[in-house]
Parts: sequence; structure tokens; C-alpha cells
Amino acid sequence: MYYGSVAAVRGVDLEAHDGECVGILGPNGAGKTSLFCAISRLVPHQGEVTLEGRPVRGLPEDVVRQGIGHVLEGRHIFSQLTVRDNLLLAQFGSADRDFRDRMTATLDYFPVLKEKMRRRGGELSGGQQQMLAIARGLLTKPRVLLLDEPSLGLAPVIVEQLAVAIPRIVTDWKTTVLLSEQFVQLVLAVASRVYVLSHGRVIRSGPADLRTLDDEMVAGYLGGSSDA
Repeated sequence: MYYGSVAAVRGVDLEAHDGECVGILGPNGAGKTSLFCAISRLVPHQGEVTLEGRPVRGLPEDVVRQGIGHVLEGRHIFSQLTVRDNLLLAQFGSADRDFRDRMTATLDYFPVLKEKMRRRGGELSGGQQQMLAIARGLLTKPRVLLLDEPSLGLAPVIVEQLAVAIPRIVTDWKTTVLLSEQFVQLVLAVASRVYVLSHGRVIRSGPADLRTLDDEMVAGYLGGSSDA
């Protein structure tokens, strides 16, 4: 995948199984967001993305209908719309007759949103906006959900809530989650396997365990120490 003549992601080959959370680790500029945008066809790319053995093709909205949801870095909610209307947008172009039941089930993961359905999205805290973005992504009924840097800019208490919600989503809905993060602790708490990106390439992969990441890698690419 290229930006102009610069290759943002090169030769990345990864897989995720049904009902699995897979972490994509790396610092800013590693290619995590570019990888997710390529998967959801927000940017042109070479190579192929397959879902359940079938190639994923078409425009970004076609990708959603094929079963891939994408919660973008930075949330991208509609700040002037209410929480309820932000969620209802996930129904656009869908013939899902069970949407109301799905919304009820989704809000069980983020009960604070139930209390703020009439509030504008821009009036929510950063953590609440992130919950809204994830809830809206879930309402598209994805087989695979891409979560791009969900912990970015959030207080530790909100990150802990995400660490509880993500495994529940994977288990309850059998949804495969690809979790892009710089925050190692969140990924290791919720993922079964990890891929580490640097300069657009996979430099390490394995179980979501600090033994997969040596001291030099944790310090140099991700910050901190593997002894933490």
C-alpha cells in the first residue's frame, strides 16, 4: 500500500480465526492504521483480503456489508448528532430486522451510553465517544471488527473498561477482533496472538505473551520494559 511513492505497508501477511482477538502492535508510523485502511478498502492497495475464504472487494460500504467493521482511530463520531442517532446510522443500507435487539445487546457492554441517548456526541467525554464508536461498529453486525488505537488519549480507568468489554464481544458474538495498539498492556490483556509492525513490515509474531517481545523490542518500538 502506497502514499504517493512511499510504501506504508509492504508484504504483510496475517490471519485471524473465528472468535479470536489478534493484536497489531507498533509505534506511530509503523503502518497499523494503513493496514486497517487497506483491509477496509479506504485506500488503494495491492494484494488480497479474504473473509471466510472469499475475497473482499468493492467500495468501503461493500466491505461493511461483507462483514468487516472498522472503528477508525480518532473515533469519528458525528458530534452534532445525538448518541441515539449516531447508533442508528449503523442501520443505513441494512435489512437487519433484529436491529433493535442488537442495539439493546450492544448497549449492555457500554451502559453509560444508555443514560446519554439524547445527548449530542460532541458533549460526551473522550472515553464515552470511544464507546459510542465501538458500539456503532458492532451494530453493523461484523464478522471481523477492526479497532484502531481505541485506548488513544483515554484515562486508565476507561482503558480497563475496554479490556473487559473486548473479550466479551469476542466471546458473546463470536466476532473476530483485530486490535491495533501502541499500549502493550491492553493487547496482552485481551488478545490471543500478536503481530508487531515496524516500518510497514511484520517483524515479530506469536502468542500474546511478553515472551514474544524481547527487551530491546519493547523498549525500542513500544516503550517501557518487558519486566513491567
